[in-house]
Amino acid sequence: MADRMADSVLYEVSEGLATITINRPDAMNAMNTATKVALRDALRSAAADADVRAVLLTATGRAFCVGQDLKEHIGKLDEARESGGGNALSTVQEHYNPIVRAITEMPKPVVAGVNGVAAGAGFGFALACDYRVVADTASFNTSFAGVALTADSGVSWTLPRLIGQSRAADLLFFPRSISAQDAHELGIVNKLVPAADLAAEAAAVARALASGPTVAYASLKESLAHGATHTLSEALEKEDELQTRAGASEDHAIAVRAFLNKEKPKYLGR
Repeated sequence: MADRMADSVLYEVSEGLATITINRPDAMNAMNTATKVALRDALRSAAADADVRAVLLTATGRAFCVGQDLKEHIGKLDEARESGGGNALSTVQEHYNPIVRAITEMPKPVVAGVNGVAAGAGFGFALACDYRVVADTASFNTSFAGVALTADSGVSWTLPRLIGQSRAADLLFFPRSISAQDAHELGIVNKLVPAADLAAEAAAVARALASGPTVAYASLKESLAHGATHTLSEALEKEDELQTRAGASEDHAIAVRAFLNKEKPKYLGR
């Protein structure tokens, strides 16, 4: 099933995989209001669709996403000044926060297929995903301080957890382009691939997850998020809760039988 959430965001579901493609290549996939709304709604649709077992978030052209569309943004800044009210950055609450929450809170894995530069909010979207497959020609940039802004799109939470507080502070205070290879060495990239292979490799990872034990993946995702902000004792309690849930799934029984029979399991996603 294919659908256009908007011209700037493409949405397709096939065999349990929802592929969401940011499609403003002429603008390096910058986020104008229509694109933000469409991306938010596409992610929410994927999260709510019981037939979707994994999501691939990618983009067309030479950029993954360069963040806020500054051409649109300057107009909103001018309007706010002229009216003496309003908040040109209300988009954080209305769009960016819901996009990141949709990625991180959906009970299914989300793969980022990073085809090119990921900057600002685009960097945040990639970091929010559970797994990042990245073209060797891609790059990353926090960008925020370069336009006199602070971090948004979850970057202040995700980045230090991936690379440490000190390195995150360096990249945030002194924004610059980080190559895919350097990002891989820092721990930002899960799988680095030749640019020509990015689409196929990212889709292969996402399809593998879409055909896997969905309840277990959802539990692993929840467990990792919980463990990031709780004590060991609390994490052990959460693991007990989630293991009980995963152990009651049909897929667990399928996996055990397949193991005993020396067969490859065929998961149902429940």
